[in-house]
Amino acid sequence: MSLPNDEALQKRLTKLRIHEEDLEEEFIRGSGPGGQKINKTSSTVVLRHVPSGLEVRCQRERSQVMNRYWARMELCDRMEAAVSEAKMALQNEREKARRQNRPRPRGLKNRILKTKKNRSGVKKNRGRVSGDD
Repeated sequence: MSLPNDEALQKRLTKLRIHEEDLEEEFIRGSGPGGQKINKTSSTVVLRHVPSGLEVRCQRERSQVMNRYWARMELCDRMEAAVSEAKMALQNEREKARRQNRPRPRGLKNRILKTKKNRSGVKKNRGRVSGDD
């Protein structure tokens, strides 16, 4: 594949550690409008990244070469999204742990103690009613 943006694509692939030997490429006939041309040519690309299990199907262009390029671009986009999603999940987990472990504010402590004392008083006042009138 020699396209104008081929160099940029190769940089993205190496940055994401996607190797050509990890990709399975299949060419199938497309679906949708196009009549006889689309029914005869196998220009649709199905690209699978075996280690991650991601699969991309591209039939954007009439050319198989261009569809191969766009399928790789789409695969890069999906991998970047998955990586950033994993980073966000890890960051959210850290933030949650930090929030759970921080000490309670003074006002909240006082409110909890006040509620406990009030509850204790309510329970203390419970008791048997004496039969003495």
